[in-house]
Amino acid sequence: MENGRADTLQIRQVLLLFVLLGMSQAGSESGRFSVAEEMQSGSFVGNLAKDLGLEVGELFSRGAQVVSNDNKRRLQLDINTGDLLLSESLDREELCGSTEPCVLHFQVLMKNPLQFLRIELQVRDINDHSPVFLEKEMLLEIPENSPVGAVFLLESAKDLDVGINALKNYTISPNSYFHIKMRVNPDNRKYPELVLDRPLDYEEQSELSFILTALDGGSPPRSGTALVRVVVVDTNDNSPEFEQPFYEVKVPENSILGSIIVTVSASDLDSGKNGEISYSFSHASEDIRKTFEINQKSGEVSLTASMDFETIKSYSIIIQATDGGGLFGKSTVRIQVMDVNDNAPEIAVSSITSPIPENLPETVVMVFSIRDRDSGDNGRMICSIPKDLPFMLKSSVENYYTLETERMLDRETQAEYNITITVTDLGTPRLKTQHNLTMTVSDVNDNAPAFSQSSYTLRVRENNSPALHIGSVSATDRDAGANAQVTYSLLLPPHDPHLPLASLVSINADNGQLFALRALDYEALQAFEFGVCAVDRGSPALSSQALVRVLVVDANDNAPFVLYPLQNGSAPCTELVPRAAEAGYLVTKVVAVDGDSGQNAWLSYQLLKATEPGLFGVWAHNGEVRTARLLSERDAVKHRLLVLVKDNGEPPLSASVTLHVLLVDGFSQPYLPLPDVAAAEARADPLTVYLVIALASVSSLFLVSVLVFVAVRLCRRSRAASGGGCSVPEGPFAGHLVDVSGTGTLSHSYQYEVCLREGSGTNEFKFLKPIIPNFPPQCPGKEREENPTFHNSFGFNM
Repeated sequence: MENGRADTLQIRQVLLLFVLLGMSQAGSESGRFSVAEEMQSGSFVGNLAKDLGLEVGELFSRGAQVVSNDNKRRLQLDINTGDLLLSESLDREELCGSTEPCVLHFQVLMKNPLQFLRIELQVRDINDHSPVFLEKEMLLEIPENSPVGAVFLLESAKDLDVGINALKNYTISPNSYFHIKMRVNPDNRKYPELVLDRPLDYEEQSELSFILTALDGGSPPRSGTALVRVVVVDTNDNSPEFEQPFYEVKVPENSILGSIIVTVSASDLDSGKNGEISYSFSHASEDIRKTFEINQKSGEVSLTASMDFETIKSYSIIIQATDGGGLFGKSTVRIQVMDVNDNAPEIAVSSITSPIPENLPETVVMVFSIRDRDSGDNGRMICSIPKDLPFMLKSSVENYYTLETERMLDRETQAEYNITITVTDLGTPRLKTQHNLTMTVSDVNDNAPAFSQSSYTLRVRENNSPALHIGSVSATDRDAGANAQVTYSLLLPPHDPHLPLASLVSINADNGQLFALRALDYEALQAFEFGVCAVDRGSPALSSQALVRVLVVDANDNAPFVLYPLQNGSAPCTELVPRAAEAGYLVTKVVAVDGDSGQNAWLSYQLLKATEPGLFGVWAHNGEVRTARLLSERDAVKHRLLVLVKDNGEPPLSASVTLHVLLVDGFSQPYLPLPDVAAAEARADPLTVYLVIALASVSSLFLVSVLVFVAVRLCRRSRAASGGGCSVPEGPFAGHLVDVSGTGTLSHSYQYEVCLREGSGTNEFKFLKPIIPNFPPQCPGKEREENPTFHNSFGFNM
């Protein structure tokens, strides 16, 4: 509260003072003083007493004091001297600003009597301020198409000084585009103008900078500067221009989709929207638009579809760059597609000849062409076939080849060929194509039928049935088709009336089967030969021949036939045996033959029935009938023997003969007729008896002659050197050829000496003699050496 009352009281005092001052002004005088601004405090302004015509003492006595309207003590009065002094340094610009002159009003208050004196203090300006631009950087945007002489207003500078120290002039730094022109407006303020001296070109220089200097009139003059930045405003007066009018790139055809092929770049000297460039294809074909795309902002051309060198080798693309003002520029991009080895060689067959005749040399089998859609080494090709084939490749016109036979082919050696034609390119990596051809060789009748054997031997058992298949001949022809079809025929020898072969055999013309037309008889015909011809159906026909030998195999169809003794129904022959005969005495020999041959003709003899068993025995191999023991007086005079002659066939055939044996004391004993034939002899005439006696005599002489002959031969053999023509078999004959009758009187070791005729070309055997002790040998010493301990079947030793 107290502070509030004090403030109110002070205000009232000030108001009262101003009222008093106002009242005193009308009648008071004023003093004028001048002082330069910025003088220091205490500086002398003037002597108030002198200026007002007052006494110094009066100022003191009247209590003079200096007051101001704004109640600020800027001046002080020395009442002792009357000097006015500065209480503080005065700043004209602060006190008066731009007002000129700058006059400060003071009052001198004196008392006793109260008097007011007006004092004016002019504060003189000194050049203490430089011109100052409110903006240190002035930005001007001037269109580049502004005409020469165009004026552009600049911001003026401010100088707080006045009068001569105020702003006087403007200058700019040297440049070729502008100069400064100073203008004075109605309020006497000076401002600069920028005048265009030459045309601007945004593309040449888009921005200009220079220094604007403001000078005052002080001494020395003071200045202030500002940066003037002229931005040339672009107008769309430039078309986009590409860095290169023609781009050329090489791109492999197997480039990855999405890869960047090329980046084009265009520039526009304009700026802003006029300098914004977008890229596009101009008049592009459908192939280009499918294969490539361009980034409108960056100008990157990328791949959107696969390229194929073999289809399109290059692309020419016109790329247009358009700025925001509609102006455009163009450039051509040539994309050269680089070939990669992505195509295997191709084989095109023009003609094929198959089958190929086997007898033609250098025959064209196939005509074909090859190609590789790649280029360079990727398109160069090598054509080959396996070296182990009888074919060769010949090159004709470009990339055309013929496959030909190298020599005459032989279908019979190889009837079919698998030919692989390989075409390989020279690219990296190498690609190849193979064509497989199956070529057949057609047959030519160049092979005659060939029999499996040059001669055939067939065996036919006699008594065969007519039309019996007796065998086959077989001929093969290495040719094929009709050339291999063989027809058989017989080649009969010249007509032989004794051997009509045409009536014996026939042949199946298709399969070579041979047939016997009628039954064969071994005894009449043991073998015969004929030729067989095989003819193919080629043109001309070829043929070959083979010899067929037919052997008739004997069948056991003839029973043994007894030659001696005769069985003709006449009076039987009686053999005489002396009672003094020793064991092994030869009674007689049954002689039989068999019309068959071989095993079927092997005869064996067997005693079937005897009047007195055990007295006589028959040698199984030669039919000799001998005494088995010594005769006695108790033995009957007449004996009847039944001898069986059997061959070795299957089944065996046999014949039997009956022998009559008469025991006599000597050969002089009169003939005793057998009881069963006594009646017949009584009825026979004497001539028959004589014939019988004569036959017996002849037989005996024949037998003796044979024995003598055998003895001579044995002697000759014993005297011969080693390696003679005869040999004595050591082993026994087969058991089924030996007499195995119930008597058991014939030994299994009953042997014969067999001699193979010297110089004989056939295996003809001659029966010489049985080794029997009752015949004294011609060469006893030799025979005894060979058989020192011979034990015959009769039970005694030699």
